[in-house]
Amino acid sequence: MRLILVGPPGAGKGTQAVHLAAHYAIPHISTGDIFRANIKGGTELGKLAMSYTDKGELVPDSVTNDMVKDRLNEADVANGFLLDGYPRNIFQAEVLRGILTEKQTPLNAVLELAIEDALIVARLSGRRTCKDCQASYHLLFEKPAVDGKCDKCGGELSQRPDDSEAVIQNRLTVYAEQTAPIIAFYRSEGLLVTIAAEGDVSEITSRAISALSTKVS
Repeated sequence: MRLILVGPPGAGKGTQAVHLAAHYAIPHISTGDIFRANIKGGTELGKLAMSYTDKGELVPDSVTNDMVKDRLNEADVANGFLLDGYPRNIFQAEVLRGILTEKQTPLNAVLELAIEDALIVARLSGRRTCKDCQASYHLLFEKPAVDGKCDKCGGELSQRPDDSEAVIQNRLTVYAEQTAPIIAFYRSEGLLVTIAAEGDVSEITSRAISALSTKVS
């Protein structure tokens, strides 16, 4: 299975990626992991990426594309892969298509995790973290016994700045602007499979596997 996973922040991509990669026995490849591996390994691409990140600049598509191409040439992707966080725009999608065409290993599917913005805001804005032991809670799904206090150490619970409703709404706007063209691109190629990303983790995983069953090769 050669699969791309897309969905807005808070849709559960990271969680589903782990379960789906295990189900299909394929590596879960995220752009974040690729960047960290290249930077830690001191590769030329890693050094080039750092020359941008150290200045607070975005890494150009050309560098990201080269990193992904190198990763897809590694031995563990022989039976497939799950890409998470790439491609992020039409140019990257076209480059990826070229890479896979050259290898004669086209994509099987692009799985979209669809979820209402209101539920995403509720999911993300409800997260709280202990300032002392970093234990995680949620005001809707995993409440502490005492409001504002950590069950484990009694420390104060706080909200991460990027979990504020205003920041989440902005992230969703950026996602919609950047990703809508990619979804249309893969829909036109007959690769897009869309499922509802609501319910518990196992339910969503089963839904995804069922939806992808006709795409397995």
